[in-house]
Amino acid sequence: SGPIPLPTKRLMVPVRKSPDGEGSETWDRWEMRIHKRLIDLDADERALRALMRIQVPDGVNIEIVLRS
Repeated sequence: SGPIPLPTKRLMVPVRKSPDGEGSETWDRWEMRIHKRLIDLDADERALRALMRIQVPDGVNIEIVLRS
């Protein structure tokens, strides 16, 4: 009944604040979160073609796996 949320992957990226490497070692800590959803469909060929024509924004990836 709708998308199934998968575990969120968290990537921590520590980056030096000073651009030249001089001075005290101060760090920024950035976090990137990757959210995934699983949608299980029983669809015919026409529905799959319509699904592949959907326009998605940049930064959104869709992976389609066919099982028989």
